[in-house]
Amino acid sequence: MKAQIILPVLAVLGATALSSLFIVDERERVLVLQFGQVKQVKETPGLGFKIPLIQEVVRYDDRILGLQAQPLEVTPLDDRRLVVDAFARWRIVNLVDFREAVGAGGVEAAQSRLDRILNAAIREVLGSVPSNRVLSEDRTALMNQIRDRARSEAGALGIEIIDVRLTRTDLPEQNLAATFARMRAEREREGTDLGRAASGRGDPR
Repeated sequence: MKAQIILPVLAVLGATALSSLFIVDERERVLVLQFGQVKQVKETPGLGFKIPLIQEVVRYDDRILGLQAQPLEVTPLDDRRLVVDAFARWRIVNLVDFREAVGAGGVEAAQSRLDRILNAAIREVLGSVPSNRVLSEDRTALMNQIRDRARSEAGALGIEIIDVRLTRTDLPEQNLAATFARMRAEREREGTDLGRAASGRGDPR
């Protein structure tokens, strides 16, 4: 009779003990929340403890993450519109600030916020220089300026932007189409002029 009582009790105690343990991987960091409030921050790999049923474990990637920003149309100082693609590398540096800033949305919500921050920095920096600087192969100074401006804004999210790269700087498609059409018209006009000149030099017989 005692065994029939003791065994279920031991099983419940064992399950409760196991549910109070959690393991932190070396590639992640963890917050322990109680009713949505941060009760514990665990940033080192190993075993952790929480109160079963009352506290929950939220895991965050401790690695460097990437953000491919949406293509953005910018207008440099000379009013020559350009389409810019940018790629940023970032990481979470303050778990508590990060949780307070993005809530349960986690990395996905952070990416959305970062995309807006990055776009604003790109518009501000590239809008202050002529297009030839943007189109130059040596854009390191511009990329560093964009990184620094975006980094100051992202700090409030508990995030550090490590670097920013401009992966494409082109004319918008409509501008390209207009440019190609103009080049084609010029070639056709040159061909017509050459044809007229050749006919004018022909034998008058």
